Amino acid sequence: MAGRLPTGTVTLLCTDIEGSTSIVGRLGGRYVDVLEEHRRLVRDAVEAAGGLEIDCRGDEMLLVFTDAGAAVRGAVEAQRALASHAWPEGNEVRVRMGLHTGEPSVGGSTYVGLDVHRVARISDAGHGGQVLLSERTYELAGGEAVDLGPQPFKGLPEPERIYQVVADGLRQDFPPLRLGPEAAGMLAQASNPGAMRVVVAEDSVLLREGIARLLEDAGLEVVGQAGNADELMLKVRSYKPNVAIVDIRMPPTQTDEGLRAAKEIRDRHPGTSVLVLSQYLEPAYALELLSESAEGVGYLLKDRVADVPEFVAAVKRVGEGGSALDPSVVSQLVGRHRRDDPVSQLTPREREVLELMAEGLSNSAIAERLVVTERAVEKHVTSIFGKLRLGADSDTHRRVLAVLAFLRA
Repeated sequence: MAGRLPTGTVTLLCTDIEGSTSIVGRLGGRYVDVLEEHRRLVRDAVEAAGGLEIDCRGDEMLLVFTDAGAAVRGAVEAQRALASHAWPEGNEVRVRMGLHTGEPSVGGSTYVGLDVHRVARISDAGHGGQVLLSERTYELAGGEAVDLGPQPFKGLPEPERIYQVVADGLRQDFPPLRLGPEAAGMLAQASNPGAMRVVVAEDSVLLREGIARLLEDAGLEVVGQAGNADELMLKVRSYKPNVAIVDIRMPPTQTDEGLRAAKEIRDRHPGTSVLVLSQYLEPAYALELLSESAEGVGYLLKDRVADVPEFVAAVKRVGEGGSALDPSVVSQLVGRHRRDDPVSQLTPREREVLELMAEGLSNSAIAERLVVTERAVEKHVTSIFGKLRLGADSDTHRRVLAVLAFLRA
């Protein structure tokens, strides 16, 4: 089957029977015949339009077309055939249909990826007899359709503009789309362009869900979760988050998969910052991650998650292009000296300030931690920049350079 699947840009059609549970309750064993007849009608219409059946589970079907216009025609003909069929009295079969055009990956004998989830969400939002299109499918297929506007779908990074096909023989009046009780909140969140978007990669489901819940409660938008490095890279490519939170040790070897994925994200997706979590103190990993730049990078022990305000602040700081380094890592690196170490010129107080800068703290936060005035901290920072021979770039950029000088020392 996998060899038959078209690749590249394809249009997926997802269908399922509305109210199938009620029909089963009324028909009992006779439902099997109704189910098979429904499948035959859909298959005949799809094959006539040049489509291919991919999967069939219960009352759901997944089909594919290489041409968006043909996909819409196949769906319309299937709806007409279903509407005109002589079903058992009082048991008319109404099928909701959703179409989306994308570039799904082939996995075994079916398709996988965000495009498959998207078409399933679109189909599930509809009503029996309705044909819904994603914006991309509508643009490629053309034809007459009603613009239902942007709609929020759970698990998708942003609202999807949906169109309802208009054609002879198809019902046109339907209730609002079935988006669930969380739709209003999701739409409000999606309409806020300032909301920080996060992907969480952690193979422990409980910890992953816990981190996601903490961040969502703090007003951040968790757009994806992953249990291994491959899933993480897929979510980053699909959702383009502001920050990826990554466990260093991930399946299959539980060594440095997460660290390598974090470095790949930095190379291939510069718009996504990275905050690495580690169960154990591994300063060498921190140095490796920060070897080129400390902008938009963080390294924390997992224990820090328990301090929710500090953890959320670190995520936000990294997502905004700053840095966050675990105090335990900083402490270990403090004692490492080189003969030509420029950090050795700093006074003990300046060194304290630089250590806190390495953790990612602002001047006001450093002042609060050291119980001094913010003006005093500003003087120390200016002195640090001078002794480390950092130019008159922006203060934020010089802070990053100072942290790098400290780590390399």
